[in-house]
Amino acid sequence: MTSPLDQGVLELPETAVILEHTQLSAPRLTPEIQLHLAAEDLPFFRMGEDELHEAGLGVPYWAFAWAGGQALARYLLDTPEIVRGRRVLDFGAGSGIVAIAAAQAGAFDVTASEIDPLCAAAIRLNAEANDLYIDVALEDLIGDMSPEHEVVLVGDVCYDAEIAHRLIPWLEALNSAGRTVLIGDPGRFYLPKLGLERIASYHAPTTALMEDSDLRNAGVWRFSDTATALAG
Repeated sequence: MTSPLDQGVLELPETAVILEHTQLSAPRLTPEIQLHLAAEDLPFFRMGEDELHEAGLGVPYWAFAWAGGQALARYLLDTPEIVRGRRVLDFGAGSGIVAIAAAQAGAFDVTASEIDPLCAAAIRLNAEANDLYIDVALEDLIGDMSPEHEVVLVGDVCYDAEIAHRLIPWLEALNSAGRTVLIGDPGRFYLPKLGLERIASYHAPTTALMEDSDLRNAGVWRFSDTATALAG
């Protein structure tokens, strides 16, 4: 699905911040996708937390291609039948890499959800860089059981206990309701150890600035048949 960038997006203050502090490049695991990413030769890359807040950036999750997102995006590009012709939600989309991969793989409709306006602006810019249009929902959709999303994709969200404890029951409920639910994650601490099975593995290069390693063995996970039966 293609469309020009929404009128006025390039005039938003968030857009100016993103363009000032990033460079357009392709993550190594997904060379098909161009993203506005932090680069090591830009001052922004090594700003401390206080400097980031003073610059109005907060924690720039949107400026990095995280390991789980790269893995999930690669999986969709390699197995497009997962999303082809279907309505897709990319929850906690960050840069939008997973949403973009879903659109490139032939999804009928793609929505990326985020609660950070900078993320929303980054997703729109990144979609435009790939000649795509992505709907952006600037809201917390945890608990939303609307049937309009046939496939729910989640990358790199299990980094925080509070978020994971809210997120996983919702994903389990979606899975039990017959939705396709896929999680991209390198096995962070708050990713459940039971009830999930890894269906793909990748070496996903990231940056040691935001991760504890610059090369993560990221996986794509789904709920196991046993977990589905128990939930039912």
